[in-house]
Amino acid sequence: MTAVIVLVFGFVYLGMLLGGLPFLQLDRTGIALLGAMALVGIGAVSPEAAVQSLHLPTLILLFAFMVLSAQMRLGGFYAWVTWKLAALPLPPPQLLGVLIVVIAALSAVFSNDIVCLAVAPVLIDVCRQRDLDPMPYLLALACAANIGSAATLIGNPQNMLLGETLRLSFSGYAIDALAPVLLGLLAIWGIIVGQTRGRWARQPDADAPLPARRATDWPAFDPWQTTKGLIVAAALLAAFLFTTWPREAAALVGAGVLLTSRKLHSRKMLGLVDWELLVLFTGLFVVNHALQETGLVAEAVAALAAAGIPLEQPGFLFAAAVLLSNLVSNVPAVMLLLPAATHPQAGLILALASTLAGNLLLVGSIANLIVADAAMRRGLRLDWRVHVRVGAPVTLATLAISAGFIGWRLAAGG
Repeated sequence: MTAVIVLVFGFVYLGMLLGGLPFLQLDRTGIALLGAMALVGIGAVSPEAAVQSLHLPTLILLFAFMVLSAQMRLGGFYAWVTWKLAALPLPPPQLLGVLIVVIAALSAVFSNDIVCLAVAPVLIDVCRQRDLDPMPYLLALACAANIGSAATLIGNPQNMLLGETLRLSFSGYAIDALAPVLLGLLAIWGIIVGQTRGRWARQPDADAPLPARRATDWPAFDPWQTTKGLIVAAALLAAFLFTTWPREAAALVGAGVLLTSRKLHSRKMLGLVDWELLVLFTGLFVVNHALQETGLVAEAVAALAAAGIPLEQPGFLFAAAVLLSNLVSNVPAVMLLLPAATHPQAGLILALASTLAGNLLLVGSIANLIVADAAMRRGLRLDWRVHVRVGAPVTLATLAISAGFIGWRLAAGG
């Protein structure tokens, strides 16, 4: 049975690497689900063991913050913020700086993917109305959303997983991550401004005509629904910072409050929940649990240590997180490396390395793909070549900053 488990595991992670499998209409979520179904179906994992392998606090926290992000999107908050930014009487470089800071702050609290989904189409349109080239701002949006999401344990799915499984302090992590994140945002601004070389205006014939407003892109601003969402978000942050209330329980109560609405139908709210991501987590939990039960993971970690590559050491863990995040995506990478996360700084290392590595390639982050898709729908070409010109230097700079900061912390005994 061990051989079958290894075969299924290899099948799943090959799919994670390729983003799908040849001749099959499966994406990463479908492959993870199929792998879990296969293991249960052949008896390698019992249904009871499959359920027990799920880390429910992580799944609950993910779901609850998806509901919160849906509330903010349906309330028109993200579009309203984007229009307010566009109205600021600032020259293009300063406007870029404000955009980076605001997007990072939003992504630290709300889902970075939802922020990009809601902001990208509006950002393109407002840039065109100001006769600005949207491309530098779109690249800043994607990079800032990824880096900003590293600032907290609720900014992205892998940070939620790390925070819940390693029981990391919410405030302690935020304090530790603050300096690398702020310096990373400064790096984004410097790199994009340097590459733009003062050419901020869009070419008259370069873009497609401005399309008519679409309700799905620009939901009308609803002050009450937005205020309701912001109050719940503030209450959750206060609970995370100042109480010992389990984060997943507090978040679930907040989601329940938001679902109790006289105006926003639960169908709309739940329709914006990323069920595919929840299914991806579920499938990977089962597949990884099956492999760990064979003992092969522990043997592999021991073999690497004997070969002079102890994954539990900060430097090797950091490098492994960067490498795996670009091979199989950051969530599967973090799941694979969790057994080696024994160092006191392992949570910070995995969170920063896996998140910042997502800026390297267009496919390294769902947020990147969302921005690229929004650009395509507006007649802009944001392909991997365009992205890597900014993504590669941003990734190298932010990883160097984080590695230096973690090294300083370790040297100082932190």
